[in-house]
Amino acid sequence: MSDSPLSPSPYEVLGVTASVSHDELRRAYRRLLRQTHPDTGGTAVRFQAVQRAWELIGDPEDRARYDRGESGFAADTTGGGADGTGFSATFHPTRSQSRGATVRARSYGHPGGQARERYLKLMREWAGRGTELGDPYDPALVRSAPREIRLLLAVALAEEATARAVSGLGIGYTLWNDVSVHPRSTAKIDHVVLGPAGLFAVRSADWGGEVKLSKGDIVGPTVDRDEQPFHELLRDTKTFSRQVGVRFTELIIVVPDDALAVPYDRIERGRLAGSLVVRRSLLPHVLRNGASAAGRESVDRAFELRTRLQESIRFV
Repeated sequence: MSDSPLSPSPYEVLGVTASVSHDELRRAYRRLLRQTHPDTGGTAVRFQAVQRAWELIGDPEDRARYDRGESGFAADTTGGGADGTGFSATFHPTRSQSRGATVRARSYGHPGGQARERYLKLMREWAGRGTELGDPYDPALVRSAPREIRLLLAVALAEEATARAVSGLGIGYTLWNDVSVHPRSTAKIDHVVLGPAGLFAVRSADWGGEVKLSKGDIVGPTVDRDEQPFHELLRDTKTFSRQVGVRFTELIIVVPDDALAVPYDRIERGRLAGSLVVRRSLLPHVLRNGASAAGRESVDRAFELRTRLQESIRFV
């Protein structure tokens, strides 16, 4: 079970209500262990989700903490608060560059900024006018919010995680976040990344479930039928490319590690041939190596592209 704001609660994973007794909870857990075990026809992903759910609420004290919103989201995913609970932390490029001896990649713009602004606006509207909202990132509050609101927070967290991954690649890389596609458009590219292996357009996504490539785009139980993530990214990059006068080496969609059954998958045919969907932990490797050695930029060419992009890019 993922720590995404879109993830089902442990009660949902175990198929019970939050008011169920401890004995009923235990029976549901044991029944699902048998049903989801790979040896009895289940899957490893589902089996692990059941185990994770039990870890969160199987002990009465742990369950009480979860119900109070004091647990259930990993510190390395959210970065919120001293105890690792909540979602309040955001990515600060200048702060990250000052830590440690390694020189970080140049980073511009605010990753996840637009999504967080929309999240806060909708969360306040949902809570109701005149209502004292308190902490808008409180896990218990987040879990109770409609999916469309939780999706915005999931996107913000995903974009911040991508920015952290890219910032660790070093001074040879430049990252622009929340990049406006066109002055007269509200569309954006989550991340534009320039490095020795080329120029990449990156979307950070989290649909709160497993995804895969099918018929040239991303599909999954939690992906809307009308959504075409790669085709939308292609459309936006074409508009941006015409506006700025650059050409992207590769289009990449980054998803949480547990959302993809394989480390990465590539579209082999059509206009999107070469585009990748990758696990987040693999993104630095992909950005270092690119699609092929033939796509690598010379130092002079990379410097020229960086200057052009820096002069032309606007943020949403």
